Amino acid sequence: MQDFRNLEVWKKSHELTLEAYRITECFPRSEMFGLSSQIRRAASSVPTNLAEGCGRTQAEFARFVQIALGSACELEYEFLLAKDLSLLPLESYDETNARMIEVKRMLQSLLRRIQRDLRGGDRLPTSSG
Repeated sequence: MQDFRNLEVWKKSHELTLEAYRITECFPRSEMFGLSSQIRRAASSVPTNLAEGCGRTQAEFARFVQIALGSACELEYEFLLAKDLSLLPLESYDETNARMIEVKRMLQSLLRRIQRDLRGGDRLPTSSG
């Protein structure tokens, strides 16, 4: 079992979640149970799944990373929707989207590393992922 706090992708996804909460604070009250809630759930799902996966076997961890990647893709779309609805200014969208793409790439890299490790033995992936 590894400490999820040591994963770089967890750190970046946690920061992205905090940013998602800050962004949605500015959304209209009418979106509290709509897009605002969806963004917050998708954002928090990424680091949550990484944390939960760290307490599992490597094969299970790979599945949790896949779920986190799915949530990251969902979040990417929800930020785009927020921009297109004029709820998220273009410059905020561009910055947030760049961070989102970085997290997705890191998740894909971590997943490939876990899958490679599964083929080569039952070692835990390094914590740089």
